[in-house]
Amino acid sequence: MMRLVRLLMACALMAGLAPAAHAQPRDPILVPEISQHEVIVRQGFTGADLLLYGAILQPDGRARPGTSPYDIVVVLKGPSEAINLREKRRIWGMWINADSAQFRSAPSYYAVASSRPLSDIVDPRTAAIYELGVNYLQLSPIGAIRPEEVSRFAEGLVAKREASGLYSQQEDAVSISEGVLYQARIALPSSVLTGTYTAETFAIANGRVLASATSEVTVSKKGFERAVEVASRQWSLAYGLMAVALSVFMGWAAGRLFALG
Repeated sequence: MMRLVRLLMACALMAGLAPAAHAQPRDPILVPEISQHEVIVRQGFTGADLLLYGAILQPDGRARPGTSPYDIVVVLKGPSEAINLREKRRIWGMWINADSAQFRSAPSYYAVASSRPLSDIVDPRTAAIYELGVNYLQLSPIGAIRPEEVSRFAEGLVAKREASGLYSQQEDAVSISEGVLYQARIALPSSVLTGTYTAETFAIANGRVLASATSEVTVSKKGFERAVEVASRQWSLAYGLMAVALSVFMGWAAGRLFALG
């Protein structure tokens, strides 16, 4: 409720101001907000449901209820990470690693929601520039690799992460009320990485991006989960040895219990 009040106050304040200097006179002004700016990952975390919403102000800085002349696309992107993909092939009846590809900056999480199908909003060139859609992510391959191989591995990465809920594309998922307020719900699965997530909103008309606005969400661990994460990074060898020792002990203890039973 407080965030909604602040949003309405910001709209009222901007109504009395001239449009931003970098915006063209005909461009809309976006005022974005998120239901949670911090997501805490604790034991038993099952994911989070984020509401991304905001206001669309007209070029004169005022809200004019009615039918919106703009399409809205919302993109939530997680921290980028380097990734090494391997392709398995069946050779002599066995599945073994064959070809591989490395990407320098694959987003660990990517979700896009739009007011209409993306193909009806932007052309492929604009979609590639702004990375609007899972098929237009710029993954930055490392080394010499043929374009067709890049496409094959990129499709495999997208399919794998879509299956785990880390990548998603939701069309017709942004609702616009009275041409002023927009909202979209995006789910974070329990397997998301910690870090800073960027939520970017685009106002688009006639295939052109007229305005954009950015906000952030922090996903972090606290308490015991945070201590385990820090230990795994700072003392990786000791952490690995302890994990192996604990697994061996648990296996031995389970065997003893079954033997006694």
